[in-house]
Parts: sequence; structure tokens; C-alpha cells
Amino acid sequence: MERSIRSYSPKDTHKIGRRIGTKAQSGDVLLLVGDLGAGKTTLTQGILWGLGGTEYARSPTFVLVNEYPARLTLYHMDLYRLNSIEEIEDLGLDDYLYGNDLCVVEWADKAPGYFPVNHAVVQLEVIDDQTRRVTVSSETAHLDRLVMAIAGGADE
Repeated sequence: MERSIRSYSPKDTHKIGRRIGTKAQSGDVLLLVGDLGAGKTTLTQGILWGLGGTEYARSPTFVLVNEYPARLTLYHMDLYRLNSIEEIEDLGLDDYLYGNDLCVVEWADKAPGYFPVNHAVVQLEVIDDQTRRVTVSSETAHLDRLVMAIAGGADE
């Protein structure tokens, strides 16, 4: 299943993330893909707020994993600085990815085939300075709730 929606501002991207966060369940894995500045961390901030978290999500580019307490613990990972699948495998992310909380992975396209089969992909595409196309897809039926969560705005 796949759905797309347009975001016309960072505030819109936060709202989309909140809707995803409210539907997230234990063990969900979200793989974020998009160019630099596409809104991956902004979306993650909304997801955290949708989980009931009160902190501000920061890009974990230098620490690789940030942990945020909420209804589910949010593990926010960033693979941007990694250059090979071997480096990613050496990080030991399996404890997070196969755990009971929520994992959000930025730059997930750097590790094709590495992640659990049961995941949703969130593609953020830059349309112009303010506009983004957010597409959520999953091949796993039990994650359709995350795909459907982006409803509430203009569909594409």
C-alpha cells in the first residue's frame, strides 16, 4: 500500500509526522529517504510529538542514535555519515530494529536490504523551497495503519 500527500511548510510536515506517531505501535520501523533538507528530521519531530514526547528531535548525524522517551521510546537513527553496509552492520543496530519500540532511520537508502522485512518507507521529495511530497509505503499489511495515517490533507 502507498499514499502520498503534499506538505506546504515545516508545520505541515510536523502534522503529518504527528499523525504517523499517533498510529505507531511497538516494534515499528520507519525508513526515511530523501535529499538533504527534504524534511526528514522535521517529520521525525512530528512523529515524536505524536507519540506524546515533549522534547525536540535533533538530527543524530554525529551520535548516530538519539533516544526519546514517549508512549513508545523513539530511537532516531541517522546513517548519513556512513559509507558502507559493513560500517552499518558494525553498529549493532539490530537490538533497536528488532526491539519493542519505534525506530526511525534517516538515510535508510544507504543500507538496502539491511532492515527488517516489516518496515514502512517514508520518501520525502523536494518540490520547491517550501513544498514537499511525502509518500508512505509498506508491503506489510499490518503497517497499512501508518500508510493511512497521513490522510487528512490533500491527497495526490
